[in-house]
Amino acid sequence: MSRGALQPSQQKLAEKLTILNDRGIGMLTRIYNIKKACGDPKAKPSYLIDKNLESAVKFIVRKFPAVETRNNNVTQLQKEKSEILKNLALYYFTFVDVMEFKCIFSTIQTVNFDLTKNYLDLVVTYITLMMLLSRIEERKAIIGLYNYAHEMTHGSSDREYPRLGQMIVDYENPLKKMMEEFVPHGKSLQDALVSLQMVYPRRNLSADQWRNAQLLSLISAPSTMLNPAQSDTMPCEYLSLDTMEKWIVFGFILCHAALNTDPAALSLWKLALQSNSCLCLFRDEVFHIHKAAEDLFVNIRGYNKRVNDIRECKESALSHAGSMHRERRKFLRSALKELATVLADQPGLLGPKALFVFMALSFARDEIIWLLRHADNIQKKSTDDFIDKHIAELIFYMEELRAHVRKYGPVMQRYYVQYLSGFDAVVLNELVQNLSVCPEDESIIMSSFVNTMTSLSVKQVEDGEVFDFRGMRLDWFRLQAYTSVSKASLGLADHRELGKMMNTIIFHTKMADSLVEMLVETSDLSIFCFYSRTFEKMFQQCLELPSQSRPSISYPLLCTHFMSCTHELCPEERHHIGDRSLSLCNMFLDEMAKQARNLITDICTEQCTLSDQLLPKHCAKTISQAVNKKSKKQTGKKGEPEREKPGVESMRKNRLLVTNLDKLHTALSELCFSINYVPNMMVWEHTFTPREYLTSHLEIRFTKSIVGMTMYNQATQEIAKPSELLTSVRPYMTVLQSIENYVQIDITRVFNNVLLQQTQHLDSHGEPTITSLYTNWYLETLLRQVSNGHIAYFPAMKAFVNLPTENELTFNAEEYSDISEMRSLSELLGPYGMKFLSESLMWHISSQVAELKKLVVDNVEVLTQMRTSFDKPDHMAALFKRLTSVDSVLKRMTIIGVILSFRSLAQEALRDVLSCHIPFLVSSVEDFKDHIPRETDMKVAMNVYELSSAAGLPCEIDPALVVALSSQKSENISPEEEYKIACLLMVFVAVSMPTLASNVMSQYSPAIEGHCNNIHCLAKAINQIAAALFTIHKGSIEDRLKEFLALASSSLLKIGQETDKTTTRNRESVYLLLDMVSESTPPLRDKIQNQKIFGNLIYVFYLNNY
Repeated sequence: MSRGALQPSQQKLAEKLTILNDRGIGMLTRIYNIKKACGDPKAKPSYLIDKNLESAVKFIVRKFPAVETRNNNVTQLQKEKSEILKNLALYYFTFVDVMEFKCIFSTIQTVNFDLTKNYLDLVVTYITLMMLLSRIEERKAIIGLYNYAHEMTHGSSDREYPRLGQMIVDYENPLKKMMEEFVPHGKSLQDALVSLQMVYPRRNLSADQWRNAQLLSLISAPSTMLNPAQSDTMPCEYLSLDTMEKWIVFGFILCHAALNTDPAALSLWKLALQSNSCLCLFRDEVFHIHKAAEDLFVNIRGYNKRVNDIRECKESALSHAGSMHRERRKFLRSALKELATVLADQPGLLGPKALFVFMALSFARDEIIWLLRHADNIQKKSTDDFIDKHIAELIFYMEELRAHVRKYGPVMQRYYVQYLSGFDAVVLNELVQNLSVCPEDESIIMSSFVNTMTSLSVKQVEDGEVFDFRGMRLDWFRLQAYTSVSKASLGLADHRELGKMMNTIIFHTKMADSLVEMLVETSDLSIFCFYSRTFEKMFQQCLELPSQSRPSISYPLLCTHFMSCTHELCPEERHHIGDRSLSLCNMFLDEMAKQARNLITDICTEQCTLSDQLLPKHCAKTISQAVNKKSKKQTGKKGEPEREKPGVESMRKNRLLVTNLDKLHTALSELCFSINYVPNMMVWEHTFTPREYLTSHLEIRFTKSIVGMTMYNQATQEIAKPSELLTSVRPYMTVLQSIENYVQIDITRVFNNVLLQQTQHLDSHGEPTITSLYTNWYLETLLRQVSNGHIAYFPAMKAFVNLPTENELTFNAEEYSDISEMRSLSELLGPYGMKFLSESLMWHISSQVAELKKLVVDNVEVLTQMRTSFDKPDHMAALFKRLTSVDSVLKRMTIIGVILSFRSLAQEALRDVLSCHIPFLVSSVEDFKDHIPRETDMKVAMNVYELSSAAGLPCEIDPALVVALSSQKSENISPEEEYKIACLLMVFVAVSMPTLASNVMSQYSPAIEGHCNNIHCLAKAINQIAAALFTIHKGSIEDRLKEFLALASSSLLKIGQETDKTTTRNRESVYLLLDMVSESTPPLRDKIQNQKIFGNLIYVFYLNNY
């Protein structure tokens, strides 16, 4: 049949149907958005809610479609007419486009058409469009307002307005109107629908029937596993059940006469009504089929039986549809799991069994969409059938299959390219050769099919060539149109084998070039975008059920579908849907990470509790019980249960016994599988990495946990001991390290980020760290109590110890300052944190030195004279009486000595810790420090000292103290004057020392190798302050200390001439300070030890004290 013999309406039929179906979806998208905008007070056009225009709008709607511009009610529109034209144009011309679509559809539907799918798709799109249009309550107001504004502006109505207005009026009840429209075309529509009688019942089976047929199973028949999946109706096998039901319900509403005359039509109609209570019109707009059909048929004479059928089907749907679909979902979960598992192990089966994959995806998608719309829109008799806590599992297996198809696309391409060229081309060529009649045009098209397939080769796949068979598929569409019209020379109905073969070939071409499009067609779940609340509720239910944590990643993955529901005819909604997809994906991943974080925190808490049981403080009761048992003493009531020992929880007598820790680990492993399922996902050109969400939450929680475990109470100044905190942190870190077994995240990075921040004063969020908490506690609590005389530093124990006082302290200083605690503190704070602690200590020392300088300035004249008169005893005694604030000087120097003693403990602990962690580096630094030449420039030497101090090594000159005291230089005082004050400070301390002998607390104690009033710390203070001050002022440290010893020894020896026993009672204890000062200064120590007289005196003093 030549193309010239076709009627004008039959020409380019394939092209028209393709374009119209796509345009129809675009129009639906625009009408849907208008409906939603008009239903939202925030998005509704402002003119519809403007109080000034309210009367005008009501008048326009009442008179619609008539136009009366001179009425007083519409005079207000004059001021707004230009704005109305501008802002309502998009709405108005969308309605005009709907009218144009209706007109074009009217010309298409007159054809005696046998292209079932595209024809029925177009019919349903048309019905849906007109029904959505009728649901826009403001349609008359919008159209009327625009036209009135047009009339006032241009002097006449818009040229499309009369037809548009009439259409709006005619379609007040769209289904009733379309039932009248379709009377002439009922036969063609009926034929198209009845052609589903072999397909729809086969698809709409129960789960038991599917199970008995072993549907979708690859392993049920191992011998045929490699055979290609074949069907006479390939495209129908994965055709959406939801789509077919819309065809049947809407189609038979329009050609309802067929229900009275054709049993096959009635059977399809009843089956569709029994399976659903509502159908999806578009997105979240639904159509309640039973009520609508009953309202339409009840007014038609002779349809009582049909009305009864509808009522029976409604009752059946409410009673049985829910359970039927629940069982289907249950079957599909197991079937898809099996299919995904087999294909993961043998991806080569994706070639011959590709049809099974797309059938599985389509079946699962239909069941999910059915549940979604019914759960949200129907009053259920049995709510359990509409709440599926395992729906995430079904979605997850769908995503697994989709991932297999995307990953092994080249495998499928290779298979089907060979299939097309090696089998399909040969069989099609034979069929064409055996045709009894084949017009020239049809022969050319089919020959092009054969040639196209024959030219294919595997090398094209290997070279990465992009295949495009859209032209071939459109030619087949054209060929169907040519062979289906009346008077066609080659009737497709008479050559069914040709049709079956071509349908199979078309499926094979899609496997070669349109896998992504096939995935969208069979498994797109972008409808969830419009059921946000239900979507979020499903996700929450999934997280609440530990067994469903594994497939929870399916919800963020669904967000990648959302953009597929957009259409080029409505570009303005892309941003709205894109933003929604981003926000939902972000929320889901964030909630999953939070849930994992909470589980990890619970496990850490359990492990910390177990670790805490091993602390030494808990063994006291066990030791007490053992001692009492040995001495056969009764310590408690008879039958008192024996305390469980740590580790008893690991003794299992029954493998079925599940502890809380077991449950937590199981839940965590399931959730981590989900987080680790994909490395990243693309959502609207944004990349989401699930693991980074977990990393971020772990960092935040680890930070809060470390600070929380210090148990710092600002009101009571209580804080955890460093060793106890370390004992809690270590199991916490061990648990976090074990997370790497579940998820591919870098826990070391988490540790580095968190622990490095904890070595600073504040973390990245501006919150206090353990460094700041412990620094403040040691400075403001422990050292302050030392200054108050409640605590003393015991050199023999290398710790601060509580002294017996009237007011007992709330803490034991020794438990916070002994060597083990200081090592624990160094482990926690690290070199950076200990440096911050040192800087804080030095700040306090610098403030004390500043006060000391003020006291020196107050006594500068007396001190200057005393400096040069130490060999004149009487004159020195007279000058000493003129000195003021002697006790204050000694007290402040003692405080400095205490702080420096504490710092030396901290530095020693840091050195021990670093020697364990980085022994080679520490030994190198130590070697470098010990071998620095004496003649080295001081700036270079200070750099070496700074490096050594950072490693915890003791230095002759403390670089931190030098830095702290250097900042005190005053612009008003010359360097010479500053140097003089430094020298006089040492004089002041030296001449003040004899007053210590009168203090009852100055008694030297051999047990502690010091004095209870901490004056033994003066030695360290004198040496360190002298070294720092004379380094700053470039003086000789050794000379100044010799001067100090000369003054101090002269002053102390005069005590022996005193007759007052109160003044001299602790004379020998104070004499020992000189030895301590010299011992702290290596150059002086060597020289003094060579002075026999001084050495003998010290020996005698020690002998008397011991």
